[in-house]
Amino acid sequence: MAELGVADHLADGPLDTEELAKRCGAHAPSLRRVLRELASMGVVRTAGAEDYELTDAGTALLSDVPGSIRSSIRALGEEGFWYAMGKLPDTVRQGSSAFVAKYGKLYEHLAKNPDAGRIFDDYMATRAITFTDGLVKRYDFAGIETMVDVAGGSGHIMATVLHANPGMRGILFDLDQVAARARDLLATEGLADRYEVVAGDFFASVPAGADAYLLASILHNWDDGDALRILRNVRRAMNPGGRVLVLEVALPDDEAPHLGKDLDLRMLAIFNGGLERSREEYATLFEQAGLEPAAVIELGAGASLLEARPV
Repeated sequence: MAELGVADHLADGPLDTEELAKRCGAHAPSLRRVLRELASMGVVRTAGAEDYELTDAGTALLSDVPGSIRSSIRALGEEGFWYAMGKLPDTVRQGSSAFVAKYGKLYEHLAKNPDAGRIFDDYMATRAITFTDGLVKRYDFAGIETMVDVAGGSGHIMATVLHANPGMRGILFDLDQVAARARDLLATEGLADRYEVVAGDFFASVPAGADAYLLASILHNWDDGDALRILRNVRRAMNPGGRVLVLEVALPDDEAPHLGKDLDLRMLAIFNGGLERSREEYATLFEQAGLEPAAVIELGAGASLLEARPV
């Protein structure tokens, strides 16, 4: 349903199976069987002998609604990610990712496969909307004149934070090939006089002298040694009274159910070294980097903001 865009095609009202198949580019008899299963799941329903319409639950699979899960489902079904989870037993036996052994590192795979890259980018952008909204509503940015978004990607989070804090300036820091995309997005957001895009490698250094350094969905890509290198570079660069803002899925320190525990198995499957960490594990990293944990704020969608300050 997600891959064929069924919800988008039904957004304006019921369609008969033949017309829906034509719009989806699908084989009608095969789609009819899928629709029967989707109706039993409650995401579509019959609206006549051969007509189907979207249910309230099914609207979550629309492309352009808040909280849409379409991009996440498409990402789960992408060939490489599907392989990664199918080979999870091999990864657990060997202690190294079967995905990496076949496809190479994730971002290399995405660069070589533009369709997969677009699906992944769409997933990341959609996922970011919920916790970015939580970030600007629940965290007090007072006192921050300049913030560096470390490995800030396309610039969506930076743009949202700057719009919500008119007195702040931003520096988006990322690899050269990513920085160009960020310049385009931030320019279209009307923020031309309030941001700078700097290209570089966070394993070498990060821009110095800022009041806050945001690392959103960065540290979980790396093992403890590499994550510590990043944090130490940030610690060296920041103002004495600055702060580090780590936006990640922080696991509870007990056995309580949590979305992040499922995500951690996907990190295990796709990365060599990437992992979701508990609050206690992040606190340990902070302390080793010369930082003191200051606060944990829940942002929604399973994400947390962990604030740390120089010891």
